Amino acid sequence: MKNPNVLVIGSGVAGMEASLLLAEAGREVHLIEKDSLIGGQTIKFEEVYPNMECATCMVAPRQQEILQKDTIRLHLLSEIKEVKGSAGDFTVTVKKRARYVNLVNCIGCGACYEPCPVSLPNLFEESLGEIKAVGVACPGALPNVPFIDPEHCLRFNGKKKDCQACQDACMFDAIDYTEQDQTLELKVGAILVATGFDMYDLNQLPQYGYGKIPNVLSAMEFERLFAANGPTQGEIKMKDGGTPNSIGIVHCAGRNECGYCSAVCCMYSTKFGYFLKHKFHDADVRSFHTDLCVPGKANQKFIQGAIDSGIRFIRFADISIEGKNGKSAIHCTRDDGGKETFEADMVILSPAMIPRKDTATLAEILGIHRDKLGFLASRAENLSPVETEKEGIFVTGCAEGPKDIPESIAQAQAAAGRILALLDESRSAVQNDQG
Repeated sequence: MKNPNVLVIGSGVAGMEASLLLAEAGREVHLIEKDSLIGGQTIKFEEVYPNMECATCMVAPRQQEILQKDTIRLHLLSEIKEVKGSAGDFTVTVKKRARYVNLVNCIGCGACYEPCPVSLPNLFEESLGEIKAVGVACPGALPNVPFIDPEHCLRFNGKKKDCQACQDACMFDAIDYTEQDQTLELKVGAILVATGFDMYDLNQLPQYGYGKIPNVLSAMEFERLFAANGPTQGEIKMKDGGTPNSIGIVHCAGRNECGYCSAVCCMYSTKFGYFLKHKFHDADVRSFHTDLCVPGKANQKFIQGAIDSGIRFIRFADISIEGKNGKSAIHCTRDDGGKETFEADMVILSPAMIPRKDTATLAEILGIHRDKLGFLASRAENLSPVETEKEGIFVTGCAEGPKDIPESIAQAQAAAGRILALLDESRSAVQNDQG
């Protein structure tokens, strides 16, 4: 008999969808997440296209289901270290870091944050805000339980070994300095990889002035800037505290360097334009693009609505940005050969989606290949997009390639179906023998 249990790596929208489907089918699911919270990149978004619906409102019910499902074993702060065996009989070694906060005792009151003497850039907030050495990434994170960062905690990094400020502030005995890292050995019949994506490093594109010109932002930085649970509670502010009257949105940043279109950048860039025109009705918003990738039955209408709202779309052959008089001068050569310069108070750069930085390591541990772009390779891209060349190991979501939320969920559903079919083979064979 094949082991009926499944291991899912990554708790973004694809990983959550597959985990819930498998659990509902009666399987025990081990959900592995390297961060201290679930939801993936989607929980950074304020709204999602094409209906501009609240992203956290959409995802939160699924997060709650994950946390409450008895047959889903959630392993936070965990990473895969070794995989042995074959389809139906895998043994997976998992390294689980200590949280130092008891998930049962903690009520998420946040009383431990303020007394902590250490503040550092909050990477979840794209370093636009700060976080203490004990805290949660953002308001509304699930589970709503802080994590002590031992690298920066004075007690753990040796700078002040007797510090217990957070423990003294906790009335529920939730802080546990004695908690230890664990090594788990899990037995499963199938493995699903849903580790998501990273964004292209804009520092590698000096022509855009990112990191040097004030108010030139990455797409993820802007996502957090206009998110109600972000560092500014949704207020769009420039470095000097003012509001922008002219905004340039530059699509396709890093596309030539990556060698592919990420397929979603045009749509989320247009989403930014919608939001800005709603927030600042008279603002001059211009979208600069090479191609306009608008797949999907609802997306053409979404783009047309943006044009009708006054957003100007400009197709460019070449583009660069320089700081000028406190603004960002976008120098553009249009595809018709004409040239123009747009002086913007704020620029939003939409970079390509790329494989997560740990993809190569994970592929080696799992014994599977990557494609020529660095994403995890499926066995036959057109006919078997969720199966890898190693039987029993599957891939879904942006771990397999750039895609939007609906496509990620559809692929997760397909992967769950293939896993159930694989693991039911032996059960059917036994039933036939008994019959």
